Amino acid sequence: MMRLRSGCNRLCRRVGRGRRAWWRLGPALLTLLALTLAACGGHVLPEIHSQGDRLATARALYDRGSYGDASELLKNIIDSGAGSARIDEAIYLLGQCYLTLHEWSMATEQFERIARDYPESDSSGSAAFRLGEAYYGQSRKPDFDQDRTRQALEQWSGYLRAYPGHWLNVEAQKRIMQARTRLAQKALGTGDLYLKMRLMEPARAYYQVVIDEFGDTSWRPRAELGLAMVDAKEGRKAEAIERLREIERQYPQLPIAQLAGYQRRKLERK
Repeated sequence: MMRLRSGCNRLCRRVGRGRRAWWRLGPALLTLLALTLAACGGHVLPEIHSQGDRLATARALYDRGSYGDASELLKNIIDSGAGSARIDEAIYLLGQCYLTLHEWSMATEQFERIARDYPESDSSGSAAFRLGEAYYGQSRKPDFDQDRTRQALEQWSGYLRAYPGHWLNVEAQKRIMQARTRLAQKALGTGDLYLKMRLMEPARAYYQVVIDEFGDTSWRPRAELGLAMVDAKEGRKAEAIERLREIERQYPQLPIAQLAGYQRRKLERK
């Protein structure tokens, strides 16, 4: 370790003495130098004059997992390069750094800036998808409000409409299902709460929301069971038994079928 630090110190001093000579080296060697210095345990990076070289260095830092160092360099590039032809690339990559670091609100700012200031950027499609990720990262657990989940869902849906055929379309469809499943879980939990409180009308309404709006999610069978239990508590024995039988027929391989069968037999014995 002492030898590595000594070597790094000598390298830094040589960079300082022969600064002009370093800029005649190619971008690849400059990038290698930046990574070598970063590996020494500090945050010493060469003073790279070319915007393209600095962006290449930031990308190399990102690729090796040095997200903090990459973000610092990118912020400097953005602050000093307003109007540069590649500033949108730097903003997008900075947003990616913040996403990886789970700095959701800071990532949101970068991707929103791409949409607002650089709508014609080559990065605009990817930024539209990543903005949904930044929103979803700020969403809360299903027991709490889901405003950010809805915002993410709207963002991904808008991205699919605006960028058909984009390379992240398939991933966006998966994320949309993930967000819809969380919203369904929230509605189901609210229905269960009202059922426990013996407030049958709102309980029925929330179970019906799961079926009508999120019927393609995994929570639909539970919502159907919830409606059957509402019928049972309201004295609609025949309707409840029929709902329970239908659950048994529709989902024979799921545990919900066994629970429906248990509840049906209980009602039939009354």
